[in-house]
Amino acid sequence: MEAVVTCYTDGASRGNPGPAAAGFVLLDSGGRVLEKKAVFLGKKTNNEAEYHAVINALAAAKKHGAHRVRICSDSQLVIRQLRGEYRVNKPGLRELCARVRLCEQGYSSVEYVSTGRDHPWIQEADRLCNGVLNAEISRSD
Repeated sequence: MEAVVTCYTDGASRGNPGPAAAGFVLLDSGGRVLEKKAVFLGKKTNNEAEYHAVINALAAAKKHGAHRVRICSDSQLVIRQLRGEYRVNKPGLRELCARVRLCEQGYSSVEYVSTGRDHPWIQEADRLCNGVLNAEISRSD
């Protein structure tokens, strides 16, 4: 059986919408960090940022040769939408959800797990997002 790569994701927006960032921490099956990254997204809502974090994590996992992926997020909305438990009503989120579905192609499995914000790797993804936002906001002042 193929090993599972785990991605802890977070999106952040200062204002809703406002300056936003998406971050992730990618771990191999042994719990070792393969990659940590956050990117500035421009003006987005928090939910849009959460989706971008999932998209970026799936792309990174593919780059590292993963076949089975577990996405962990503290966004219950995004997790439930990606599991098919909630409908995606907003057009912008529907488009991002479709992008996630494209990113899922080529994996033998993708699992979505709701994870509390107190989880250390979720907190790390949040720190990465806030670091990018702080740098971008101070740069534009």
